[in-house]
Amino acid sequence: MTESQETPEELSEETPQKKAGFFSRLKQGLKKTRHSLAGGVENVIHGKAKVGPELLDELEEALLMADVGVSASSYILDELKKDVAQNRIRTPDQVLDRLKNLLVRLLEDAQGEMHVPENPPMVVLVVGINGSGKTTTIGKLAQKWKDEGRNVVLAAGDTFRAAAIDQLRMWADRIGVPCIHQKHGADPSAVAYDAALAARSRNADAVIIDTAGRLQTNANLMEELKKIKRVIGKILPGAPHEILLTLDASIGQNSVSQARLFNEALTINGLAITKLDGTGKGGAVFNIARELKLPVRYIGIGEKAEDLQDFDAGDFVRALFEK
Repeated sequence: MTESQETPEELSEETPQKKAGFFSRLKQGLKKTRHSLAGGVENVIHGKAKVGPELLDELEEALLMADVGVSASSYILDELKKDVAQNRIRTPDQVLDRLKNLLVRLLEDAQGEMHVPENPPMVVLVVGINGSGKTTTIGKLAQKWKDEGRNVVLAAGDTFRAAAIDQLRMWADRIGVPCIHQKHGADPSAVAYDAALAARSRNADAVIIDTAGRLQTNANLMEELKKIKRVIGKILPGAPHEILLTLDASIGQNSVSQARLFNEALTINGLAITKLDGTGKGGAVFNIARELKLPVRYIGIGEKAEDLQDFDAGDFVRALFEK
């Protein structure tokens, strides 16, 4: 190994410089949501209204306008009203600080650790509707895990669309990982079966399975996903270990109904929120956390592989409000 080469451990090590770079990209990726959410909130808090009922009413309207949602906004306002009534917060700056703390709490209350099996491979089943960024997220996640030194196998389980198979194969070729696939129209559960066997025989650390993404209300799709889940579980007990739902941030509050329907059918373990860089509706993340208690695992804030970031509630809120 030459001096310029890095071991997987060194690649995955989060230096202060790397962390600063991640946060800088996070701020840039959340620019539109920062304008709609933090901009609206700060205009209210530093406006003419004094700390009291009028300011809190205006603050609630600003949160709703920023797609934070009724449930999450009501929770925040109820807490702020208690604090104001008991004189715990008296100044605009105290209101803003308390608001940011409540936003972090909303997200942290929904967080939970990803289930990593004692004996690999870990099986991740990725679901979501067409256009949610599902296949791209899989490619970015595979790149991220490979850079961390993990051996990854991909499975092109969206056999309904030939383009999805080709797209995932292109990602696999670019990254340098195997992609298990069959012809267009093949049984998706057969692809998942082959991928699980391949991952086990190759001593892979993880297998990430793409799935079809027709409308979430399509009963046939949900039955297909349930079948994939059953087949994998027969080969690798306990699998899939993570069912990851991709949600397009630009659909705002509609993401809550999507997440609820997928969760009812499959029991979702975590979320990947995509396309945050292209929308001002990222505030919907707070309502998803409040209503469904589903942890956000990853957020997509750009086109590059490194723009799929591990989700951190504190960093997310800080990036929304920091100038």
